[in-house]
Amino acid sequence: MHIGIPLERWPGETRVAGTPETVKKLVAAGHQVTVEHDAGLGASVPDALYEAAGARIGDTAAVLGADILLKVRTPVTAELGQLRAGTVLIGMLNPFDNENNAQLAAANLTAFALEAAPRTTRAQSMDVLSSQANIAGYKAVMVAANVYQRFMPMLMTAAGTVKAARVLILGAGVAGLQAIATAKRLGAVIEASDVRPAVKEQIESLGAKFLDVPLLTDEEREIAQGVGGYARPMPPDWIKRQAELVHERARQADIVITTALIPGRPAPMLLSEDTVKAMKPGSVVVDLAAGRGANGGGNCPLTEPDRIVVKHGVSLVGHTNLPGMLSADASALYARNVLDFLKLLIDKEGKLAIDMNDDIVAACLMCRDGQVLRQNS
Repeated sequence: MHIGIPLERWPGETRVAGTPETVKKLVAAGHQVTVEHDAGLGASVPDALYEAAGARIGDTAAVLGADILLKVRTPVTAELGQLRAGTVLIGMLNPFDNENNAQLAAANLTAFALEAAPRTTRAQSMDVLSSQANIAGYKAVMVAANVYQRFMPMLMTAAGTVKAARVLILGAGVAGLQAIATAKRLGAVIEASDVRPAVKEQIESLGAKFLDVPLLTDEEREIAQGVGGYARPMPPDWIKRQAELVHERARQADIVITTALIPGRPAPMLLSEDTVKAMKPGSVVVDLAAGRGANGGGNCPLTEPDRIVVKHGVSLVGHTNLPGMLSADASALYARNVLDFLKLLIDKEGKLAIDMNDDIVAACLMCRDGQVLRQNS
């Protein structure tokens, strides 16, 4: 098979879908790999390293003419017009975007959105959401430490004692747990909250205090179990109780990191403007849901995508591509996810073989033969 790895054209996207490590394995399996000139520069991978791994370096047309195209983000409009009908596209294609799915189908692509892979043991090595969220959680703490104008750990000096920073983390999925672990390494005092009571043990094992919002009804207890590893929208009464607790804890926090996302829905509001107003001057909020909340905000309505703004004396960080700020490692992990997914599509003879009986393949296939196979309400 001819496999193409293009330069990513979304603004600010520094990651690449293949690395010399994965290219070498693809070439060893008998595939022809063409990498677009300078595709890896944003991830500190020059063309020479791809060539040493056995890839060819080509122009845009040569790469987009491949049988299989490996992408980080969905193609921009200019790329769609250059793709051949029947091209197999693999990447993070935002499967909940019906308009994008329709555009991919109109281009007659066979498109696989890796975010749609089931959260099962067998699919763990292809879980792009987890691999990239892990990086986002780490980088969120590092960004917060950079914006925060005080130390993170407690320090005892000849000039006096400096108190440790108090960090509040909202959402304990992959990103939240990594944020807890990273903040702990930096010496902060950490509290964390999550809809799912099952994560309490994980939070406490990383050295944070779990903020427990009691589940008072059978409905709340059932919804709190989540689905497929994700949280579900909670009833209004529970949300009100959580907001009151978050408001109280945020008032005492120096850094708040919000990580709550619900697939196919706007990000829930966790920090209201009133809560931000009540926070200490100089506090920092890092909103991992920036740009995905109501009216373009995130878990906080004051967040502005891709900007750091100060409102009511609080710095709000709205970076929308935290993994892209660690592009070398983010690309390495993502490329391994893609390589493992490719193994499901290519048979022992090295030919394309799409097995719709495979639950991972079927879940990720967004469109084929001009038809959208997934419609979101």
